[in-house]
Amino acid sequence: MNIDMWIIWLVAAAVLLVIEGLTMGLTTIWFAIGALCAMIVALLGGGLAMQIICFVVVSVLMLLFTRKIFVDKLKTGKETTNIDSMIGKVGEVRAEIKPYMPGIIYVWGQEWTAISSKQDEEFEPGSKVRVVGVDGVKLLVEKF
Repeated sequence: MNIDMWIIWLVAAAVLLVIEGLTMGLTTIWFAIGALCAMIVALLGGGLAMQIICFVVVSVLMLLFTRKIFVDKLKTGKETTNIDSMIGKVGEVRAEIKPYMPGIIYVWGQEWTAISSKQDEEFEPGSKVRVVGVDGVKLLVEKF
């Protein structure tokens, strides 16, 4: 039984595309593209060594130069949480915030643990603060 190499490359590309579809990791898609390029080389009569070189070079180049662009555009691997939506909100200090000591603020209908974004700032209860960031599960605040 003699199977043409282009068929093997086509099957490899199909398998890699299925894996990509199941994982959505933007990794195997580049190797599927490499397999398709190797299939074209096989169809044009290129030898096995040329097909393998084409597969490796195209796959690695696609992975290195385009993956970051697509990951950034598609926002894969980034999970946003509700705490991220607090940035920019103004809240009221409920429990004093001292340097290196967290306090409690009330913002957007909830109480949150908060620390100063500047290590030397203190906030008294009743003062207004703006959320400027997140550190773990604590909000970083500054004077409003």
